[in-house]
Amino acid sequence: MDGRASAPTVPPLRQSCQLTDRTHRAATSPRTRRRARKTAAAVESPAAELSASPAALGAALRGDFPILHQTVNGRPLVYLDNGATSQKPEVVLHALDEYNRRYNSNVHRGVHYLAAKATTAYEEARDKVARLVNARSGREVVFTRNATEGINLVAQSWGNLHLRPGDEVLVSVAEHHSNLVPWQLACQRTGATLRHVPLTPDTQELDMQAFKQMLSSKTKVVALVAVSNMLGCILDTSYVAEEAHRVGARLLLDCCQSVPNMPVDVQAMGADWIVASAHKMCGPTGIGFLWGRSDVLEAMPPFMGGGEMIEHVGLDVSTYAPPPSRFEPGTPPIAEAIGMGAAAEYLGGLGLQAVRAYEEDIGRYLYERLSAVPGVTVYGPPPSRGRAALCSFNVKGLHATDVSTLLDHAGVAVRSGHHCTQPLHAYLGINASARASPYIYNTEEEIDTFIIELEESISFFRDA
Repeated sequence: MDGRASAPTVPPLRQSCQLTDRTHRAATSPRTRRRARKTAAAVESPAAELSASPAALGAALRGDFPILHQTVNGRPLVYLDNGATSQKPEVVLHALDEYNRRYNSNVHRGVHYLAAKATTAYEEARDKVARLVNARSGREVVFTRNATEGINLVAQSWGNLHLRPGDEVLVSVAEHHSNLVPWQLACQRTGATLRHVPLTPDTQELDMQAFKQMLSSKTKVVALVAVSNMLGCILDTSYVAEEAHRVGARLLLDCCQSVPNMPVDVQAMGADWIVASAHKMCGPTGIGFLWGRSDVLEAMPPFMGGGEMIEHVGLDVSTYAPPPSRFEPGTPPIAEAIGMGAAAEYLGGLGLQAVRAYEEDIGRYLYERLSAVPGVTVYGPPPSRGRAALCSFNVKGLHATDVSTLLDHAGVAVRSGHHCTQPLHAYLGINASARASPYIYNTEEEIDTFIIELEESISFFRDA
């Protein structure tokens, strides 16, 4: 296999026999009509259109995702909870099914046909992930249960070895719990101090001036979110890497919201580690990865013992395998790793530049339409500052869960709660928010539907 993804399939346009009042309003908005003309042109030459006009991406890819073609509560599903979990294309579902049906076997253990085939597919998946993030080698990619485990791996393996009383770990107030709690625990174990980068008061981005001022020779590791799952702000990773390394600190980046949505080049960004989860990048749950610079991984001790991570085992002393095997004890999630490889290949085939261009477009449209709804507050920077295609928001006088529940009754799926960022919500003076997060298969028509249903939900509560 040469690792090149085949071109995504493009479904024929589907025409509905029935047009409800809400879909009529969504379908007849001026911007939607312009998109419809472009999408109609895409059907004749889909491959060329995907290259020439990223705006066609959403409509062209919907046929690859079977879960999208259903009704919820009698309404067509509008799935806008991709910041929590994305959906899987047919190629990923097929890869999972193919392994389980045709070559289910353990890896790195047997010499029989099924074991060899499973091992080959498992390691090819590692190489596919490496290519997606432009790693030098698949040996720099460690399979983990999720991004959370990847961060815990670093905090325990590297942190226990290097952190001491008086050292400082620098995170931000915007971190997902997965990039906060492991460092809290590491500081409790080692006596190091945890410090928090604040937000800019006007644009709600990580304050880079404060970040630079907080760095010192005491700073041993910087662990920051590359794209906030609540604010949508995008970190200047090259600047952060340069400043962190200037004081001799290591840098870990939480890339869960960036790897699926934009080009990530680990060789260019300057981090020592990044983490991501498959289920946010069209892959299965239960699998993620830690990328680490080879020299950094080589110097890290195991954080969990067992089979597979060893070189030689004696009754009293053992020696350990080189990375990545050193950090993958026991039987791994084989089907899930193969599924993640298929997802990486799928996204790579689309081109992350095209994905980013499309998400900039649909994300701006979402932000503008949502910001125009009376009583709605959208958190994070404006699109002119650069932001991801997600919007966390609140409606004045209404609880986010109530709003999200009514939206679900209309077939619109959004997230509500604290999005695993309780400290950030407290920092902003709120206890919860709703979040709409489109992805590559969502369309502006669906954004229109979301806004219509949101306005009707607000009216329901106002009139009650």
